[in-house]
Amino acid sequence: MSDRFDRAVAEFDRLNGEDPTTVKVNGTPRPRALLHADNVAHWIARLSPKASEPLRLAARCQHLMRFRFPRSDFPEGRVGYLQWRKAAARFHAAEAEQVLKRVGYETQAISKVKRIILKQGMNLDPDVQTMEDALCLSFLQHDFAEFIESHSDEKVLHIVGTTWEKMSDQARAEAQALPGLLGGRAADLLRKVIGKQR
Repeated sequence: MSDRFDRAVAEFDRLNGEDPTTVKVNGTPRPRALLHADNVAHWIARLSPKASEPLRLAARCQHLMRFRFPRSDFPEGRVGYLQWRKAAARFHAAEAEQVLKRVGYETQAISKVKRIILKQGMNLDPDVQTMEDALCLSFLQHDFAEFIESHSDEKVLHIVGTTWEKMSDQARAEAQALPGLLGGRAADLLRKVIGKQR
């Protein structure tokens, strides 16, 4: 990768590192937004070892500074959630664009990163599908157990079933191993979803 790639990643990580919410990893607190970028980048590398430069960039800024764009600013319920998610994606894309311009990326590369962040062309662009897969797998591996604490089994099964439908066959194959890493109720619910999809 190029020098500008390294500079862009360093800036994305600096901005995500400002997240005041931390998560302990092996006893050490890490900014949640930075940890999320690490997790997504891990899955991108696993799913696509020869991933394009725009996809690797998008992995570091897919949820860039999400802590500055709170869900609480939008109405409760599914409609409000969808409004927030769409507006958040536009926010991340705009912030990423500014960073990429500063480090010297041209318009074509910036546009590709933004399309991935905005998930445009899901059925036409393999990079967009790989990003969707990485986000889904990262959620299941790292956020699922906490997420289910405040939801009924019925709702969890519906949500994860919807998530499963977005994933490629490759990502679904990767997900088969996740129940063994989760344990407890999270593992049981994920096994139920996997079982229904077979």
